[in-house]
Amino acid sequence: MIHPKTELKFISNEIGYGVVATEFIPAGTITWVLDKLDREFSPLEFQSFESIYQEILDTYTFRNNNGNYVLCWDNGRYVNHSFNSNCLTTAYDFEIAVKDILPGEQLTDDYGYLNVSRPFRGVNEGTKRKIVYPDDLLKYYKVWDKKLLKVFHQIPALQQPLQELIAKDIWDEIKLVSERKKEMRSIIENLYVENGNKI
Repeated sequence: MIHPKTELKFISNEIGYGVVATEFIPAGTITWVLDKLDREFSPLEFQSFESIYQEILDTYTFRNNNGNYVLCWDNGRYVNHSFNSNCLTTAYDFEIAVKDILPGEQLTDDYGYLNVSRPFRGVNEGTKRKIVYPDDLLKYYKVWDKKLLKVFHQIPALQQPLQELIAKDIWDEIKLVSERKKEMRSIIENLYVENGNKI
């Protein structure tokens, strides 16, 4: 489920639609949580579908560490890619804002950690990276972990509209990590390994 203080908005002809904040979202806020209405499709299910459905799933899903295609039921599926993303996923089935997000600003992810099946060229943002590759999670997980660690401790201190979707044991672990009593699980746990080979 996407953060409730967001809305779907047309961004540009090149980008299409995106998810923008309707209110200020401070760094450390949980911006998305995998919930019971999100749907997972196994690779076998994906292959069994007609091409029209495969194209939809290829556009609007990400792959989890089991290789399943995850389709968000709400506007979460419209969160766009950025090499300077203001949100990052975690190993806990939720994403957090790693920067303050201002009203009217897009919520963005780096698709490099979403187990893409083939490379694609992102919008030119003047960054060193220009292309998202299937093995970006292996290359950049330490960088992303550092960004997460900078704001992770703020999670329990902030108002979290999506907290009720997080299991109690996970929330207890978040608090321990924020108190420096436990290590944060690495984003590398999201890596999908196909047939025992790293993608």
